[in-house]
Amino acid sequence: MKKLVSFVIPCYRSQATLPDVVEEIQETMDKVKKYDYEIILVNDCSPDQTFDTIKRLCEEKEHITGIDLARNFGQHSALMAGFHYVKGDIVICLDDDGQTPANEAGKLLEKLEEGADVVYAKYQHKHHSGFRNWGSHVNELMTRVMLGKPKELYLSSYFAARRFVVEEMIRYEYAYPYVIGLVLRTTRNIVNVEVEHRDRQAGTSGYTMGKLLSLWFNGFTAFSVKPLRIATVTGAGCAFVGFLYGIYTIIKKLFLNPPGLVTGFSALMSVLVFMGGMLMLMMGLVGEYMGRMYISMNNSPQFVIREMTGERTKEHEER
Repeated sequence: MKKLVSFVIPCYRSQATLPDVVEEIQETMDKVKKYDYEIILVNDCSPDQTFDTIKRLCEEKEHITGIDLARNFGQHSALMAGFHYVKGDIVICLDDDGQTPANEAGKLLEKLEEGADVVYAKYQHKHHSGFRNWGSHVNELMTRVMLGKPKELYLSSYFAARRFVVEEMIRYEYAYPYVIGLVLRTTRNIVNVEVEHRDRQAGTSGYTMGKLLSLWFNGFTAFSVKPLRIATVTGAGCAFVGFLYGIYTIIKKLFLNPPGLVTGFSALMSVLVFMGGMLMLMMGLVGEYMGRMYISMNNSPQFVIREMTGERTKEHEER
């Protein structure tokens, strides 16, 4: 019996590129005879005609399911929505812009066959903008420091995972999913395989500074308490420095300055501003944790589906 491979693609502003991505997946999988496949396309409330394109693809081709989210929840929530509807023994996630080569999916599948639980594509040369590359670098540093990612492991949006990994990931029901954190807490049997990274053929990246910051907050507030520990250590360090500065001020006043001379106002104000800023920063960090806990306790959804079309809809109607 053939194994089933489920491709999950979060879609945003991709009406021009999505048909080529789907066509490439089909051409690639038709050559790999030992696998069947399905494609789950998740429209993350794109403002263009992306979902109309998904509907057309579902009508023209088999094995495709389209999911339309009620609002823009973000890439990782869109992935989680797709994970809830996959049936495959293996799940492959890739981008909707054609930069992640679907025709090299066989390399990821080979590594899974060799025993890996998760395989991430690794690029020798990334064809992203400078801003996007910078964001990837910061994300790499954050996952290594906050989540304990091995230094040699490269993470990307193009990866393949075994079914049990996805089953464990969808057990996470809270409002702020972070797929990389979910993978790292499930297994460390993760490997890389080198693939090509292409130029973007149409449109521009949907990532903005706001979305990148939101993604990083999701990562370290949902899966790590290290920021709170860093805040504690920083607070202790500031208190110690303040204590030493206080002793220095007393000694200076008693032995170095003539009586009656008022000095040190600028230094005092600098210390007060610095300490006030640090306190506000730490309080904001704690508040961020508490706010996210409150939202999660109120069962805020990861995603809301407005409409489904294609393969899954047909199965539901047949029942």
